Amino acid sequence: MIISFRRLCLFACLMLLMGWSNGIKAETSELTWHDNYSSAVKAAIADKKMLVIYFFDESETASRFENEVLANRNVQELLGNYTLAKLSVDANVAIDEKPTRILNHAAFGYMYGGAGIAIVDYTNNDPTEYGQVVSQFNLKAPQGRTVEQMQVILTLPPGSLTQRTLIYAVRMHPEKPKSTKGIFRRLLALETFRHSRNQASMQLQGHHQWESRFHQIKAQLPGNLLPTEVCAESWPGQRLEDAAIECVRSWRHSSGHWSAVSSDNVYYGYDMKRGRNGVWYATGIFARNR
Repeated sequence: MIISFRRLCLFACLMLLMGWSNGIKAETSELTWHDNYSSAVKAAIADKKMLVIYFFDESETASRFENEVLANRNVQELLGNYTLAKLSVDANVAIDEKPTRILNHAAFGYMYGGAGIAIVDYTNNDPTEYGQVVSQFNLKAPQGRTVEQMQVILTLPPGSLTQRTLIYAVRMHPEKPKSTKGIFRRLLALETFRHSRNQASMQLQGHHQWESRFHQIKAQLPGNLLPTEVCAESWPGQRLEDAAIECVRSWRHSSGHWSAVSSDNVYYGYDMKRGRNGVWYATGIFARNR
């Protein structure tokens, strides 16, 4: 799901016009967390940083996440690269004089209304991603999130929500496949977006027209690099993160696909799109030397 910069900016500006305070709250001696969305957006835009929003509730899972994960020294070091906001899951904003729960806004649909971490991109790295919600990871009760998971979330490359979620699933696989250790290349990311969209439109997994696409991609790669592609699909009706994990699991059960996902690459790209049948279709494309 892609939420436009214009819609997100309108959302933030509405909150500013409605008189939200610009207060901030220091959570630790090292990190400062904004206590409302509007002030955080203003700061992220000014600093050209990604905005991490921690939506919290009163559950034991959220308390443990704060005390054991967000307080971890390595996690805090990574959080220092972001603008930070801490908001209640029930935080509201007045739009058209009506209170609107922030987590009910379409931009945060993959939070599924619960506590967790969302990241909005204000870095200007790519105009198509500026102002987009590029990560959404709720706290999966009862286990919550781990330090390792948070470190992976905070070190994902710039990209879209679906691209970053699939890369997260690859990096979190227990066998630590190496395909994302190279450079996340926009060319390959665009090709994975197009092919995932094509599979979703057809509601059919497969390397459709790969021979022609192979030569088109190869012609745009430097040197003697050769492209390789993997495809997968989720079960119907799975949530975004679960679908990404399922697609990686599917690759693991195919020796040919797993060889590609596990190998080092010079460049890589990943993406996934959902069809009308509720199935997510995933694509990975890698560029490596002959």
